[in-house]
Amino acid sequence: MSQAIFLPFYLGFLAWLCVFCVKAEDPYKYFTFVVTYGQISPLGVPQRGILINGQFPAPTIDCVTNDNVIVNVINKLDEPFLITWNGIKQRKASWQDGVLGTNCPIPANSNWTYQMQMKDQIGSYSYFPSTKMHRASGGFGAINIRQRSVIFVPYLKPVEEFTLLISDWWKSDHKVLSQTLDSGKPLPMADGLLINGRVSSTSFTAQGGQLYMFRVSNVALTTSVNFRIQNHTLTLVETEGSHTLQESYESFDLHVGQSASFLVKLNAPVKDYFIVASTRFTKPTLTATGILHYAGSQSKASLPLPVGPTYHIHWSMKQARTIRWNLTANAARPNPQGSYHYGTIPVTRTIVLANSEVNINGKLRYAVNQVSYVNPTTPLKIADYYNIPGVFNANSLKDTPPSFSPIFGVSVLSFTLHDYAEIVFQNNENTIQSWHLDGYDFWTVGYGSGVWNTTLRKRFYNLNDATTRNTVQVYPKSWSSILVSLDNKGMWNLRSAIWPRRYLGQELYIRVWNDEKSYRTEYDIPENALRCGLAPPK
Repeated sequence: MSQAIFLPFYLGFLAWLCVFCVKAEDPYKYFTFVVTYGQISPLGVPQRGILINGQFPAPTIDCVTNDNVIVNVINKLDEPFLITWNGIKQRKASWQDGVLGTNCPIPANSNWTYQMQMKDQIGSYSYFPSTKMHRASGGFGAINIRQRSVIFVPYLKPVEEFTLLISDWWKSDHKVLSQTLDSGKPLPMADGLLINGRVSSTSFTAQGGQLYMFRVSNVALTTSVNFRIQNHTLTLVETEGSHTLQESYESFDLHVGQSASFLVKLNAPVKDYFIVASTRFTKPTLTATGILHYAGSQSKASLPLPVGPTYHIHWSMKQARTIRWNLTANAARPNPQGSYHYGTIPVTRTIVLANSEVNINGKLRYAVNQVSYVNPTTPLKIADYYNIPGVFNANSLKDTPPSFSPIFGVSVLSFTLHDYAEIVFQNNENTIQSWHLDGYDFWTVGYGSGVWNTTLRKRFYNLNDATTRNTVQVYPKSWSSILVSLDNKGMWNLRSAIWPRRYLGQELYIRVWNDEKSYRTEYDIPENALRCGLAPPK
């Protein structure tokens, strides 16, 4: 009798448990990206572009912290193709990173499905093709990750969000640009600058008196930009997943690969105003404009455009030092950002990476510590997983700039899981650099002129409230320093975000490893993983 009474309660408990488990799982969002060629005319000249679902720029991915994002990429181009998700950490899953060191490219007229989780992330990010020079023809889009409803954000909720992608542009398509680089010649300066794929006709309609968020990403190949809105103030609230102290700016520099979010209060008279992006450190200066249209406005935006900086290296470095972490605010997690005291953690290893323009076999190349990277036919991650010899050697790159002549190579730095590294980017060239690390964000602790040495830590390092980012600029004849907690096992691309330099060898991989084979530290190779090179068949 007691068993008969207990049975309904037991079955009811199991039913509740099943429902609870289903509801407890993080949501899934599914996307299909059909990649094709199509005619576009960003600069008024018809040319072949790369479209996703017929769109240029590509569709925006809107999601929430911890969402599982499934993207089926159907490649209808005439050559292999990959997309990388700039700033998405791919926790325990470098298999999903979408670069040639981790993935075999998707063959022409084939497909592959990325399975990603936006684990413990918020903020403004982007995605773009990582293969060859494809991104010079399009295929780039935005990723906006919003906070979970239970997480407080340290600013007033805007009535609407606007997404802006700023890109430089050439009238030649990616194959022509590739041929230029392959011949040993540098790319010419871009022919124009675009906001959301247009030089001057992007428009945003908003209500006067209201608060709006502008999510802005620099998806250019080569060019730092300055962003500003005529007669309006930009209040910085987030950079690549970090909530910042809410400083106000008349204009703001975004370097190649960087993203930021601004709050803008529409408190100007009702009319139209110019949104302006202009190139930095270039001659001549390229400019793109959009329109902020106040609802009910009958007056067009009027010249002159708001003035922005042009070269002014010291101005940009000084501004970069004003970007600070909001120590009391949470980000994707409920604990305050400042509860992680990054400046007190002992550094286990210091790496100094010097970029250089070199000549190898009579052709232009770019190198890191005198090694110009060449992609092997087998992805490094697959070679590592299957212990395939001859693909790469751990620590094949020197920790500091060597004195030997530049060479081709497969550059890998190997670290133990949970190492805490200091990486110094030394730029002895006359052009600005931009460096991106997949799989991580890092603390941008210092910028300075000249050649870095250990005594500069005390003078220039911010060990209290530097923001975390995934992309850092290095000014001409200068250095930038980062601290990174290597807590994400995998094979991670550290590359020049300036794409022609990356195309010609300015990149390497960071191998973060331990001997434990466990889902607690890294997921297994996906069942749908593509095979190429020396990879064994399924």
